Amino acid sequence: MAPADSLTQSRLRQRGYRVGDIVFAEIRKPRNPRFHRLAHAFGRLLSENIEAFEGMDPHAVLKRMQWEANVGCEEMGVEVPGAGFAMIRIPRSLSFESLDEGEFREVMRGMSRHVAAQYWPTLEPEQIEQMATVMVGEE
Repeated sequence: MAPADSLTQSRLRQRGYRVGDIVFAEIRKPRNPRFHRLAHAFGRLLSENIEAFEGMDPHAVLKRMQWEANVGCEEMGVEVPGAGFAMIRIPRSLSFESLDEGEFREVMRGMSRHVAAQYWPTLEPEQIEQMATVMVGEE
């Protein structure tokens, strides 16, 4: 195993990995970087065009959309003092290391469906995805 770049090398050092260590590895095909930019373009599209997201940075919009649409989230039970047991949703990371391309596409589709149903009922989810795709081309 060899680090792909200096950033990866630095991250391995920070985690205490040394030459000769035995490690467990999960082989995953990395996502196309264009799809990562698509997510941030999607967040920017919502921030710039939907009042409920006005002033939010694209990353914050994505996290809120994951939560609202209940896609790409972990659910966890917590004890709320005075109220009892409650389930909460915690958006998972959309980073390259966290989701493969198939999982990422499902999260994006779920968020697009939610936006079409909740905020832009005159549009189809595919139209919303297409608008974000066009924004990626502008970058």
